Amino acid sequence: MRLVKSQIENDGSGKVTLCPEEPEDMWHPYNLIRPLDLLTASAIRRVTTESASTGSTASQRVHTNLTIRVKSLDFDPQAGQLHVSGQIARENRFTKIGQFHTLDLELQRNFTLEKEIQDSDGSEGWDSVARAQLAEAVDPTRGTEAVAVVMQEGLANICFLTQFQTVLRQRVETSVPRKRTGAGRSADHDKGLTKFFNTVWDTLSRQLQGLVEGKDESTNFPILLASPGFTATGFLKHITEVAATKGDRLLQDLIRRKAFIVVHSSSGHLHSLNEVLKSPEVLVRLKDTKYARETSLMDDFFTLLRKDDGRAWYGPKEVETAVGKGAVGRGGGVLLISNALFRSQDIATRRRWVRLVDQVRDADGGEVRVLSSDHESGRRLEGLGGIAAILTFPIEDMDSEDDESSE
Repeated sequence: MRLVKSQIENDGSGKVTLCPEEPEDMWHPYNLIRPLDLLTASAIRRVTTESASTGSTASQRVHTNLTIRVKSLDFDPQAGQLHVSGQIARENRFTKIGQFHTLDLELQRNFTLEKEIQDSDGSEGWDSVARAQLAEAVDPTRGTEAVAVVMQEGLANICFLTQFQTVLRQRVETSVPRKRTGAGRSADHDKGLTKFFNTVWDTLSRQLQGLVEGKDESTNFPILLASPGFTATGFLKHITEVAATKGDRLLQDLIRRKAFIVVHSSSGHLHSLNEVLKSPEVLVRLKDTKYARETSLMDDFFTLLRKDDGRAWYGPKEVETAVGKGAVGRGGGVLLISNALFRSQDIATRRRWVRLVDQVRDADGGEVRVLSSDHESGRRLEGLGGIAAILTFPIEDMDSEDDESSE
């Protein structure tokens, strides 16, 4: 995501102009754009005109820039498409205020996002969470942290793991004849498997070309090959032979860097990616990534929760109580909160979580992690109500306090 222009005032009002450059960039405006924001982007709108002399009508499609007051968003993470609906907020010669329109954000086309202060307390607009999300969106160091190919004979799922989401880039399916016993009876199976491996590599190499294009030689990311049995091992052996015989420079470079890691999985379906990412050899390669840090924090939280020593709490009321007691501050306090909570259409709800984040990070000095709901760690957190905390000191009687307050 490229920052074209920024005009954010100290009070939190203002606007930014951004340009999405890759399909994965659409994830950021999906989280930045909130209901009641003003969004300006190019649009195609059908306009009907009536002849004053004859009374006949004519319809044509025109290109124009429209500004809408956001009402809802529809995001397709696999296709990298974001559709934003709302009412037109600024009139032009083709439209009137109040008409409904859906803006489709496109790659390499600028859009302008404007946030306003809704009231005197200044808690809306470009709050601390929105500013942090904007900084992450335009950070030039962010990007794909790993590539995964989860496969079995005849099936392969090629995924990109970014800092914020897991994207299925391509699914490959070919027919591989069953392996039969007996002399010469496995030839059809071997031929089908070789064809499958060639198709998977051709598809993977096209995806990788776009990933490494314009990057220097220091760009490095692991490519995880996961399968039940020996399919992944066979695939790696096959492409190693291809690199030696056909002189594929991209493949030779990846093998030289030891980019490929073979991992066991229970199946070649996409859901097996979760177990792949938890394997020790993968965690070692991803130990410095945002994904690994968040996965580790969730593992630490569940370890403390099982110990039941009062240092791990989840749920809105419980976490707010812990923060109010100063237990999520310096010395190891961690607030884990899902980014989905900040997409609430209710302004008061968004302000509630922004204030909690500001209290922990700025006032108490604790660590705040906003987890992506499109990563496994974020989905685990959503199962706990979207919010949890690791405390610096135990609070044993929170349940009884809640019971007393309700009585």
